[in-house]
Amino acid sequence: MTDTEQRLAAIRGDAPPKRHNARTIAALTGNPGCTRRAVLDGAGVDKPALAERVGFPARFGQSRFAITRGNMFEAQVKADGGAELLRLVAERLGVPVPAAVHWTDLDAGDDPATRARRSAALLTEALSSVESDTADPPGADEPPRVDEPAALFDHPMLGLTVAGQRVHLEPDLVAARLGGRFHVVEIKSFPVIDGQADPAKLAGAAVQSAVYVLALRELLTARGHDPQLVSHEVVLVCPRDFSNEPVAHLLDVRRQLLVVRRQLDRMDRLDTLLADVPAEFTADPAADPAALADSLARVPARYAPDCLASCELAYLCRHEAQGQTGALGRPVREALGGIADVAEVLALAGGETATDPERAEAAALLRTAARLRADALASA
Repeated sequence: MTDTEQRLAAIRGDAPPKRHNARTIAALTGNPGCTRRAVLDGAGVDKPALAERVGFPARFGQSRFAITRGNMFEAQVKADGGAELLRLVAERLGVPVPAAVHWTDLDAGDDPATRARRSAALLTEALSSVESDTADPPGADEPPRVDEPAALFDHPMLGLTVAGQRVHLEPDLVAARLGGRFHVVEIKSFPVIDGQADPAKLAGAAVQSAVYVLALRELLTARGHDPQLVSHEVVLVCPRDFSNEPVAHLLDVRRQLLVVRRQLDRMDRLDTLLADVPAEFTADPAADPAALADSLARVPARYAPDCLASCELAYLCRHEAQGQTGALGRPVREALGGIADVAEVLALAGGETATDPERAEAAALLRTAARLRADALASA
């Protein structure tokens, strides 16, 4: 083990490291400036158990009903050998519906490593026809070829390295030979009503899909193929309105790809982050709760209200952030010029002189805002 691996093992305690998945990797991008989360996730700490131990248990997660509904919708969409799914995907991509579909079920009962090797072999094999189509496209007056069957890969197992650990990822579907490229297909059970989906759920699906795109591109790169054969446009399939009728939409995940790649690069530099972490820091859920809370307080967090939807330690961090402008949200903190303490904000708004020249402008704006508020209340 390297020095960094030994340090992370000591932080984690005797428990084996928790493995990441696409959801947890996507959650890493929600607050990239949080040192505490980066260290805990890099060490593979069991954060739900840790939050429970210090008295601030996580209060989010999918209900059994939601999981069951999602599984039923996915099975419906994939029925009949993926014929309806192929039509949806092809029409959304604006390409002719192929005459046939070659369906490959990679959701076998093998261990993840075996599934990953089989998936890699079959996906790479499908590249030969994709690259052939790309190298010899139809002429200007020649209609697109639809005689060769499309290839749909159900639940392929992909891989990605996170903080030195190999993580197995399982997208719902990968479609090949459509428009000469690979497309990740993600099936979600949240509805699209009047053409609009819940923004938070849509954003989460986009980041999670970007993780799959990145993993598939790295697979192609490792085998000497052009990673751009994997499209940055993900096909999202959801129920239409209040029915179970599936509808497909395209998600452009180029921005999310950059964010995920940047955060993974940051996780690969954990030795730099650990340099500022106290040597005695521990996040072992088996440790004394009071000692754990004191240890966690020594590593800076960057709490924001949206952490409540994605981080198991959010309630602890919110408790610690009482009286801090960050607890009101990133836009508030940034609008206040980086002033961290609510009491200081109120004092400056009340007329107190800023001791730091860099905060003089923020103090003047706060006094103006306080005067305008007082005038508005007086006139009301």
